[in-house]
Amino acid sequence: MTSTSIAFLDLPIVPDAAPLSTALLRQFDVAGPRYTSYPTADRFVDAFDADDYALALQGRRDAGASAAPLSLYVHIPFCESLCYYCACNKIVTKHHEKATQYLAYLAREVRLQVAQLGRGTTVSQLHLGGGTPTFLNDAELSQLLAMLHEAFDFLPGGERSIEIDPRTVDAARLAHLASLGFNRLSFGVQDFDPDVQKAVHRIQPAHQVFDLMAEARALGFKSINVDLIYGLPRQNEASFERTMAQVCELRPDRIALYAYAHLPERFKPQRRISADELPDAAARVRMLARAVDTLTEAGYVYIGMDHFALPDDPLAVAKREGRLHRDFQGYSTQPDGDLVALGVSAIGRIGATYSQNAKTIEAYYDLLDQEHLPVVRGLALSRDDVLRRAVIMALMCRGHVNFDAMGEAHRVDFRHYFVTEFAALGPLAAQGLVRMTDHDIDVTPQGWFVVRAIAMVFDRYCRENRTRFSRVV
Repeated sequence: MTSTSIAFLDLPIVPDAAPLSTALLRQFDVAGPRYTSYPTADRFVDAFDADDYALALQGRRDAGASAAPLSLYVHIPFCESLCYYCACNKIVTKHHEKATQYLAYLAREVRLQVAQLGRGTTVSQLHLGGGTPTFLNDAELSQLLAMLHEAFDFLPGGERSIEIDPRTVDAARLAHLASLGFNRLSFGVQDFDPDVQKAVHRIQPAHQVFDLMAEARALGFKSINVDLIYGLPRQNEASFERTMAQVCELRPDRIALYAYAHLPERFKPQRRISADELPDAAARVRMLARAVDTLTEAGYVYIGMDHFALPDDPLAVAKREGRLHRDFQGYSTQPDGDLVALGVSAIGRIGATYSQNAKTIEAYYDLLDQEHLPVVRGLALSRDDVLRRAVIMALMCRGHVNFDAMGEAHRVDFRHYFVTEFAALGPLAAQGLVRMTDHDIDVTPQGWFVVRAIAMVFDRYCRENRTRFSRVV
């Protein structure tokens, strides 16, 4: 053991913690990054512009056949009504003709991207997010998919997913999505309690979601996700337990259980929520602990962070086999690689760069009118960024870091490079959240519940003031 390494073997050996405790959740009830990227989007700079992004695309094109297949993300910003909790980039409107104009500008952006990438780049994954992608009608969705198919070469059997507001679809629309090749759906539910739905301005009866789930299964969708949020106004432990019982009865393949982050100074819609109606921190932690118990007792596998999946779902299989990855949509079975992001505010990744499009639709349209790629900010990663990204994603996705393998891959003396971080991991090891030897780090079963906090140890940018982030639990 070198003099610069922490004496791991002197740390107390703590057995794997048993069941998730509210005390542990209270300890880590702090703000922190979700690590859909590292560095996180708050580190993006205006100095990285469309020219830098074009160079990254050209570098990928020059790599030719050696480049892995692309992922595509398309942001559809429109919503018919405002959900008060929402922190997404959206445009609330009942004027559906705006979609026609938006699709025309998306076609311009695709053309500019293809001019740099080359036509026919292979795509293995497509995700439509928003906003509400199902704001588009059947003809518009068909138009969008035809445009993408003309520009890119989609691999047979690839993943095609779409986020759905249950209030905007029926059986016929689900059938149309299936005919377009979508094979994974994500239903926004948030909470089944009518009083909570009223408080957040999102009324959708439970039977509506149950009926749609039955239709989706009959149509053969491979994997169906349900989004839930705890910590919403008028939620309490009893009401949320009823929602969780209904979700277990619904039995989606995947569940995303998010903590509500109340940041009204940043997100105007949240100003319509009365802070007095929000559950306090202790109640929110108890809701989470009970929800985790309920889902695991119902047979769901805890994937990490906010995600659960049935044991035979590809996400759970990928975790068991060490093939889990993470991208801007969360945990994924797709190999770590490049993401081309289309639409207003969309964030992409090409090589060792991140990029983000203009955040307002006016700026997005204006740049495309000038025949410019609409990228307005981003980041070219340093060697340190790339190394720390690899460590953080290894912890978040596999719960394991081997020092020699990571050091060799990035040409550093890993033990020396991270001696400060190893010291910071000591208290977490003493709690039984990580196991450390002189060769590797492993996240324990209980450590998975606070894996964001473990990853934060390696985040060079993370500081005590984390109000821009959501809660770790």
